[in-house]
Parts: sequence; structure tokens; C-alpha cells
Amino acid sequence: MTRAHRSGPRTRWVAAAAVTALGAGTVRARRRLAALPVLDPAPAQGAPRPPLPGWHLITAPGVTADAATLRAAADHAVREGLRVVDLIPARLDAESALGLLRLLDPTAHRTDRCAPGHGAGHALLVADDVHRRAGLDAGTPPRSVADLLRLVRTLKEYAPDATGWALAPGLTGPPPDPARHAEELRARGLPPALLSAAQLAGLALLVKCLVSAPRWGMAATALYWLQPAAVLGPVRGPRPAGLARATALRPLRALSTALRTLATPAAEEPGAAEEPGAAEESSATEESGAAGVAARRAAYTSALARGTDRFFEPRRTDCPWCSAPDPVVRVRTPDLMQGKPGRFTLEECRQCGHIFQNPRLTPDGLDFYYRDFYEGLGGDGTALVLGRMSGTYRDRAELLRPFTTPRAWLDVGTAAAHFCNAARAVWPDTRFDGLDMGEGVHEAARRGWIDTAYQGQFPDLADRLAGRYDTVSMHHYLEHTRDPRAELDAAVKVLAPGGHLLIELPDPESRAGRLFGRYWLPWFQPQHQHLMPVGNLKQALAARGFTVLVEQHGAAHQPNGDFLGATALATNSLVPDPDAPWSTVPATPARRAARSAVQAMAVPCFAAALALDSVRTAVARVTDGGNAYRLLARKELG
Repeated sequence: MTRAHRSGPRTRWVAAAAVTALGAGTVRARRRLAALPVLDPAPAQGAPRPPLPGWHLITAPGVTADAATLRAAADHAVREGLRVVDLIPARLDAESALGLLRLLDPTAHRTDRCAPGHGAGHALLVADDVHRRAGLDAGTPPRSVADLLRLVRTLKEYAPDATGWALAPGLTGPPPDPARHAEELRARGLPPALLSAAQLAGLALLVKCLVSAPRWGMAATALYWLQPAAVLGPVRGPRPAGLARATALRPLRALSTALRTLATPAAEEPGAAEEPGAAEESSATEESGAAGVAARRAAYTSALARGTDRFFEPRRTDCPWCSAPDPVVRVRTPDLMQGKPGRFTLEECRQCGHIFQNPRLTPDGLDFYYRDFYEGLGGDGTALVLGRMSGTYRDRAELLRPFTTPRAWLDVGTAAAHFCNAARAVWPDTRFDGLDMGEGVHEAARRGWIDTAYQGQFPDLADRLAGRYDTVSMHHYLEHTRDPRAELDAAVKVLAPGGHLLIELPDPESRAGRLFGRYWLPWFQPQHQHLMPVGNLKQALAARGFTVLVEQHGAAHQPNGDFLGATALATNSLVPDPDAPWSTVPATPARRAARSAVQAMAVPCFAAALALDSVRTAVARVTDGGNAYRLLARKELG
């Protein structure tokens, strides 16, 4: 049998899978479109009404809305209890509409407090209180669609369960600018190169299916080609401009947009469009941005000039948990996440199984390697990942329901307080406070995700907070600390007698750690300092007067922490980002092209990894053997 004959059945299965995926995507988009309310801008009756009292209209350049539409939008917001409304033009172009419906589920995102804010990038209606808390300047309108896309993400955080969307027939705006496609993807928190590579891979797959499995290939191609008309055809509300033309030219436009996006490096993306009279502001902004990039690169260059050895303490020869001698090397790895210079070693105690970074980073070293991860350059990406864990957050919060009703909850290592934000839906009457080293904890308080923000080290603040809380949580926090036992001692001080301590950690005894080696995401070097087997942590809790009420493994499993995480780390390590300010190699066109090519070739690997992680998660839930564990313990009286 020839190779062509052998590949035929496989291609038919792939084509059949493509038909299934495209069909499901089309049905999903139709359902989401039907869930969008349509404003009815009826003409005003009686005496003239004041123009939107208590509301601010924010539009992208060239977008206009008539008075009747604005009144209808404000009335809709009041009826639905909304504080932010993203107004979607009824004549939004087909590809923009499809792209929005891939990201936005109006029903789910309305109630999901952690869901990212996605919008059409045309107009926002914002209530006074949200406008004020977000620190917006009414005299400085957005200078581009990308600015408005970033703004709706921010405002969703300030109105996490009071943001909505509506189709506005009276809203008009200019056609999309293909040259700004990459810029707008970044504004949504999406990676342009990876998405464009995936789009090209999808088009190539359709061609292969047409050649090797014509019947299934034609079905898949027809479904892809006609999807705009199938989703946006005669339905209530939207009337996309040029729908027939967009449908007919869809493959060519998709190819052109993907190639253009891949050819647009981040450093060369066009800036915001200049409006008449705004040239000086635009120029100043561009100069400020360029100066910021240069300053950041200069700071990293200076920090690295003396090498990375100074960021490490002397190597220790015993276990920091039980003092047993001669630990053995478990993992050696570079920084696979950010690609910063340096190499890191995790060693394992032969006696108690404790795994720890050896040599350990100094405080200055931790500052260097944490920089631009949770805030700064990496802040958007980290926020996007954390915002997709609503189910995990709710599961953690629900764990207390059989044992107590929390009244005062301190989340230690809260970062931007995504957990507290989601947990408010489970415990709406609980006071949630957050503690973290980063500045993001104060932003969380401004958003209303936590009531009080504490910035600093937990052991240093413990005396000040003694006995104030009936619940303390540490979710993927202890492994980041220099002395986990000191953190447990702090929890003892802060908790009132009978209070509960909730801890979640990576499980160093997971078999996935040996399977994936240094590419196992929970090793998370260089940030993770200690990884404790569950038995060690339970002993430490018992020694401090805690009784363990619940121990979970499968339920605490992180769904995409194994196969997908390993694929991402391996892909990133092959060609690190040459545009990163800490990069030690020139950001040449060849290096950028190589990175884009590796990302394009990795698209099938990411798809396979997602499928494998789905199976892995199902198995972990059944066998109670995941990549993390969760303990709920009670501080006993006396």
C-alpha cells in the first residue's frame, strides 16, 4: 500500500473532525448572537430629556451614535442593572462580528466575574461611579479601536458582574483597517503571531483535505467559506455591511490578513490613528512609549552586566525541611517561561521527599526574575490566564460550605485578587481582604475585588492582623516563599480559634513531573522555591494545632498544566522572544521570522496537547491523582 493510500483514511478523519468543529462553532456563534439584546431607539416623546444624566459615552475615532440610540442604551442599562454597556454596531463587518462571537459569550460573561472584557471596539456607555473609580479622563478620548478594546477589558474589571453588550442600530463607524489587525489582537490580550499561524495552518489543512479526501474536504471547505452567511444571515438585529462580498472573498481575505499580521513585528505595529488637532498628543505618546521601551531595555542590560551568579545564595548541603544531608538533583533548567538568563536547580531530599531550589535565589534575584511577569510587560498575559480559572476559584470557595460560613477572609498571595473576585459570587456577605508583595493588590481594592489591601510579607504583617480572620487561604503561594513554615506560623497568628486555613499547592509526587522533566509547568522555575509532598505539609499543620478536614488531589488538578504547559515551554525555549528587553541576542528580522515559524509549526502540537489534557483531567478527577493538591484545615480551640 502506498503512502498516499495509507494517509487517505487519516485525512478523512481529520476532515470529518474539521466539519464537526466548524459546525459546532457556527451553531455556537448563532446562539451567542441570538443572546445579544437589540436596542430599540424609539423617538423621544414629550419634553426633551437631559443628555444621558449619570453616564459617559466613549467612542473610537469616527464612530457616531444618534440621541435616540444613546437614550435606548441608558434605559437598557438601568433596566438590566448594568454599569458598563459595550455598543455593537448592527452593521459591523462580518469578520469582526465573527471574531467577537468567538470570544464573547454574552450570557456567561454577564455573570462570570472573572471573564475578560471583550467588545466590538466602537462605543462604550459607562456609569459615573465606574468612570470615576477607573480614573478615566473625560477630556481624553481613545485614539484608536485598540484603545477602546483595552478600555473595555479594564472596565469589565471595575464592573465584573454589571457589564453588558447590546446591538445598536443607530451606531455607525468607519470600516476596519487591516493594517491594525495585529495591534487590535494585542489589545484584546491575544498573541497575533500564534493566531495568524493557526489560521494559516487551518487553511493549509483545508487544502490537504480537498486533495486527499475530496468529499469531506469539500464539506469542510464549504462550511468554512459560507460561515459568515450561516451565522450572520437574516436574523433579528445585525445587518453586516457587505456580507455577500465578505462571504465570497473569505479565504483570500483570511490569507492576506494572516500574512500581513505575521509580517508586522510588535515593535513596528502602527500607532493609534491621529485625529485632527491631536498630532502633538500622539507624538508625545509615541515618544513616551519609545522612551519606556528603551529605559526598560537599559535597566535589564545594566542588571545583567554583572552576570546572574550574584542572584544566588551559596548551595546548601542539607534539606531545609528535615535537615537530612546530601539531597539529589531532580531538575536542572533555564527560565523557560520568560527566557531570562540563568540556570536553576531543584534538588530532592532523600529522606522526606521535599523538593527545593538549590542554590536558592536571593531577594534581589527574586525581584529580577519576578519583574515583568505578574505586572508590567507580562501583566496582560498573566491576567488573561488567571481570568480563565473561574471554575477552580468557585470550587475552592465551595470547599468551606459543609464546615462554616466565612465572615472575614484573608487571601494570602492574592496577586490581583481573581480568586476573591470569583468567591464573592459564592459568599456575597463575606469580607474579602488580600495580601501580596506586588502593587496589583491595591488595584484589586480599587476595582472592588477586595475590601482591604495589604502589601508586604505575610510574616511581617501577622502581628498587626492577629486574630482578625476566620478564614485564610494560600492558593499556589507557599511554593513561592523563602520559608513556608514561617508562613504557616503567620497563619496561626492571624486566624481566630476555630478558623479555617485553605491551602493549594503543586503536587511534587505527581507522575507527570517525571514524565515531562524540566518541561513540567508546576516546576515553574525560577519562581518556585519549595515543593512539599502532602505528607510533609500535613505534619507541619498538625504540629501547629490544625486538624485536616479535607484533602483533595484530583479535584485540585490544574487542567492545562501538563501537556499544554509542556508544549508551551518547549516552543518558547526553542526560539525565545528576541524583542524581550532582557534578550541577549539581536532582534533581527531572521530571528523574528524563526520564532513565527516555530509557533506556526507548533499549532498542531497545541491542539493535540489540549485534547490530551482533557483526557488527563478526566482521569485525574476519577483517580484522585492530579498535578496539585488542596487541604482544608481547622485551627483547634485552645
